[in-house]
Amino acid sequence: MSIFSGIWIPLVTPFQAGAVDHRALAALVARYRGAGVAGFAALGTTGEPASLTDDEQDAVLATIVRAAEGLPVIAGVAGNQVAAVRERVLRLGEQPIDGVMITAPYYIRPQQSGIVDYFSTLADASAKPIVIYDIPYRTGVRIELDTLLTLAAHPRIQAIKDCAGSPETTLALILDGRLQVLTGNDDAMFASMCMGGAGAIAATAHLRTERFVEMHRALARGALEEGRAIHHELVPLLRALVSEPNPAPVKAALAIEGRIANELRAPMMRASDELTRELAALLAA
Repeated sequence: MSIFSGIWIPLVTPFQAGAVDHRALAALVARYRGAGVAGFAALGTTGEPASLTDDEQDAVLATIVRAAEGLPVIAGVAGNQVAAVRERVLRLGEQPIDGVMITAPYYIRPQQSGIVDYFSTLADASAKPIVIYDIPYRTGVRIELDTLLTLAAHPRIQAIKDCAGSPETTLALILDGRLQVLTGNDDAMFASMCMGGAGAIAATAHLRTERFVEMHRALARGALEEGRAIHHELVPLLRALVSEPNPAPVKAALAIEGRIANELRAPMMRASDELTRELAALLAA
């Protein structure tokens, strides 16, 4: 069975007085490990990797791997210069991780043939399985279905973090069956899993983690009514957590719970006071 299923946490990077708070990060990993998550995504969008130096990224990844105690960890990679990204993928191949999550090249908006060449080059170089991270909202280019089906033929490309917002593409990939489909649009996870998706890499699952895990397990065993009831229970919190740019709402909620400081690095800003009050009320309920 593929490791790319279940509820994965795309971990935030906690800061304290401007520095990475490794103690808080390790505590988060331990807490989610105990809640039954399937694995961790390090240095994805939620982890603010663009605000971290290379040394900080390496240190964050090392902390997560140590604290995961054997649970799968994948590392995010983004860029648009093939040689530099390939070098990063090669270096990650030497790390004790379980996969590399790679976005389409951002900003330059290449044609689909360029995307095929980009991912194929990186997959050829990688010693680890590849998770395609399709997030056109941030990269500026969508990975079209035909492109994804072409890339699915590569033996090291094994899964997709699906953030394209196309139910048709999601279903087509599920029916094709070669890529494990993990939704990354948290408000679509219930529908994706009902269609047969493998799970989710869900920032919102930083909160009420056990219930997200229970929802996935219910749907995986065909208990639709149970899964639907849990989803309906989670909807108010889920909507609040995606209402402002990620990861500000998640960090605000974790700060309310006393797990991290409510710090982000500029130009990211903290969640609004109004949303913070709403989150506090939801978490107290």
